[in-house]
Parts: sequence; structure tokens; C-alpha cells
Amino acid sequence: MRKIVVILSVLFFILLVACNDENSVPEENTSDDVEQENKDSEEDTKNEEDEDEKDLDEEVPESEENSEVVEPKYKIDENASVVPVEDGVNENVVLLTIDDAPDKYSLEMAKKLKELEAGAIFFVNGHFIDTEEEQETLKQIHEMGFVIGNHTYNHPLLSDLEGKDDQQREEIVGLNNVIEEIIGERPAFFRAPNGVNTDYSRQLALEEEMVLMNWTYGYDYFKPYMDAEKLTTAMVTGEGPEVDVPYSLLKPGANLLMHDREWTNDALEEIVTGLREQGYEIVDPHLIQTISEKESVE
Repeated sequence: MRKIVVILSVLFFILLVACNDENSVPEENTSDDVEQENKDSEEDTKNEEDEDEKDLDEEVPESEENSEVVEPKYKIDENASVVPVEDGVNENVVLLTIDDAPDKYSLEMAKKLKELEAGAIFFVNGHFIDTEEEQETLKQIHEMGFVIGNHTYNHPLLSDLEGKDDQQREEIVGLNNVIEEIIGERPAFFRAPNGVNTDYSRQLALEEEMVLMNWTYGYDYFKPYMDAEKLTTAMVTGEGPEVDVPYSLLKPGANLLMHDREWTNDALEEIVTGLREQGYEIVDPHLIQTISEKESVE
């Protein structure tokens, strides 16, 4: 009996020691694991910081690219032609301009030009941007990268407003204010209806830092050319025999006048293609010198 008690006591003691050893091992392992986890955590944090710094370094060039200033390569001369500001710039260019925007077809015309990678100036009338829908159309055209110009609010003949300075100011400056509210910037180009300016409209354009811009030729407002096929031929050749222009007005730097019209919209793609086939580049209006850019150079 005593032997049994002794044996049981010994077995109990052995079991007790074994249990203590098992309990002590996890404590040592837990301490090591915590230390290792801390090291891993520090390494992960460092790696994340390195990745963040790398991402910031990679983002710098993109920021610098967006802030890059485009130097003007052309200017508008006294004959409304587009001419290089210095030697070595391509002279064989033409400028596309679209008046009476954005009436019915301007947005569609802008989309076609965008697909063709052809720039243009859309000259806006205020009575076409009275509603929210019309304002959204103008905003879309601007966001597509096209330059927005001032064509007066109500399209009056400014010579009829000679001596009525307040009315002329409302037609020109008032429209600039509205356009700025919609697209966030004021127009840098002004085209008077029918190309008729007054001394006061010229003064206002200068005050508003807008380049006065007429045109060298355009045909879509003449009845014989209110047809897509005939208009295409006239614009691509520069000739308008039906309106006493039997010779070509297409020359390097030509400033082409078009309007928001159905037949012009229908002819637009072929006009651009035809001009390019003759070796002319469609000039980007963003490369045309504005008054503010000219003053900064001087």
C-alpha cells in the first residue's frame, strides 16, 4: 500500500513539473513574438512611408506639366490674318471661327472638331446662353478645350449704338461678365456683329484685354452657299463666284468665318479635311497671342 502511495506521489510530482514547463514556454514564446511583431510593424511603417515618398516623387512631373505655360506662336494682324510672332513657325495655317454660338448646332460642331483634333474659337451671343441648358452647352464646349469669344449680347449693329456708350458697354462687358460666371474666365477675343466696330467698342475691347478679330473670308451667310456641298467647295477653295469672288481668298493665315448653321454643321468635316489636304494646318487658338500675353512680353 505504501508503495502505491509513493508511486502515485511521484507521478503527481512529475505531472506538476510538466505542467509548469508547458506554462512557462508560451510566456517566453509570447515575449519573442511581440518583439518580432514590433519589428515587423516598424518595417511595414517604414516601407509605407517609402512608398508614399515614391508616389509623391512620381506625381511631381505631372504637376509641373499642368503648370506649364504655353508660349504664343501667332498673332492677329491688322488684316485679321494669323501670322507667326517669330521665324521658324509654320505659316501655312488657317483659323476656324464659329459665330452665333451656342445656338442649335454648336455643341455638335464642337464634338466633330474634337474628333478631328481641330481647334476653333466659338464666338458667343448672350441671348443664346439665357437658360440653364444653354449655359451647360457653353460650359461643355469650353471644357472640350475650345476658346470662347465675345460676339455681343444681342448681336446689334454697333454703329446703330454710336453715342450710346452704356448700351455698348452692356452688350460687350455685360456679356463678358455672364461668360465668366459660366466658364470661369473672360473672353480674350472680340468679334463685332457684321465686323462693324465703333471707337467706343474698340476702347472697351482694349479695356477688357480682348483682341479685335474680324475675318478674311466666309460664305455660309450668303444664300447661294446655304448648302453643304457648295459651302464646302467655297471654303476649301476660297472662291465664291456666286457672290462676286471668282478668285481664291485662301492664303496662309486665313481667318475663316463660319456660323452655327445646319448647312455649316453638315459641311464641317469635309471643310477641315479639304483644308488639310491642301497642306494647311488648323491652328490651335490657344497659340494665338492675347493682349495680356503681349503686355507681359513688353
